Amino acid sequence: MSEPPTAQHILTYAEDLRGGGVERAQLRLARGWLAAGRRVTLAIEDISGPLAAELPDGLEIVAPSRLLALPGVVRRLAPDGIFCPGNFYTGIAAWTRLRLGKACPPIVAKMSNAPARADHGRLMHAAHQVWLARHGGFLDHLVAMTPATADEAALATRMVGRTSVIPNPPAVAIPGALPDLPARFILGVGRLEPQKRWDRLIAALPLLADLTIPLVILGEGRERGAIEAQIHALGLGGRVLLLGHSTDPLPVMARATVLALTSEYEGVPGVLREALSVGTPVISTDSSAAVVEIVDRPDRGTVVARDDAAGLIAALDAWLAPTAQRLEPVPQPGADSADRYLALFDQLVRR
Repeated sequence: MSEPPTAQHILTYAEDLRGGGVERAQLRLARGWLAAGRRVTLAIEDISGPLAAELPDGLEIVAPSRLLALPGVVRRLAPDGIFCPGNFYTGIAAWTRLRLGKACPPIVAKMSNAPARADHGRLMHAAHQVWLARHGGFLDHLVAMTPATADEAALATRMVGRTSVIPNPPAVAIPGALPDLPARFILGVGRLEPQKRWDRLIAALPLLADLTIPLVILGEGRERGAIEAQIHALGLGGRVLLLGHSTDPLPVMARATVLALTSEYEGVPGVLREALSVGTPVISTDSSAAVVEIVDRPDRGTVVARDDAAGLIAALDAWLAPTAQRLEPVPQPGADSADRYLALFDQLVRR
């Protein structure tokens, strides 16, 4: 009796390796798939960037001049399945399905951001909801990272019954030098992009009870100039350290007094889970339904409304107080996530 077919070759794709959480999780999954003996190809426009150091051994690289050429890459390589790593990339998945039709292999996509984005106005929100509702026509399966986000995603994409919950693979320590750090500090980790709203956190610094506590931000992006201007305008040059991209933020998280995430919107913010895994409490805006699933106990952190500046200050003061306790490390989920994705791909191939 022959063995049932499996997804021996998975193709995934990305624009670049600048250091976003979507691409970082994508590379962790690829590493797990390779370890399981599968062939994995990454189609990518630009192979340079901070995450290039995290490319797993054995990963095949294809470099089309643009991702719109992906249908040709799929036709040539004939993978058994396609992994779309996040919301930003579902347009390419739709284009690939349109061009290849029935010859397109199964496409599994991960919902990396909330279906309803807080930065959208009324018209943009309506257009985005129409776009999401079409996803069931070109995706075979959808993966979300928590039960609440899966429920939201399934309804928005009209893919109820074709949605699974699989967390991102956990972050692992990467050997490297630790930057010089203050004895106590607030930590922010994430790209310097409008979504992250670092301006909220910086604006809170002059209003804290402790007017000496520094803020360290790990990340890089197009908002650096605006952030530096805000720091200068508030006279905070000595208190805010912009340390750029970090290959491994876990050791810095372990040293931080508290981690703060003041985003306008998120999917499932991995930095919260990573901080909790090293015993560092967290403060987050209510930027996603997943936040309260992660910060599910008051001894782990505080969730504040996005535009509640006073609430953010109060939360920072509480966690910076000398009497505040560090928590017991909270293990990250997702140790078996790569295998669960493979089981999903295998199931789709057998259909």
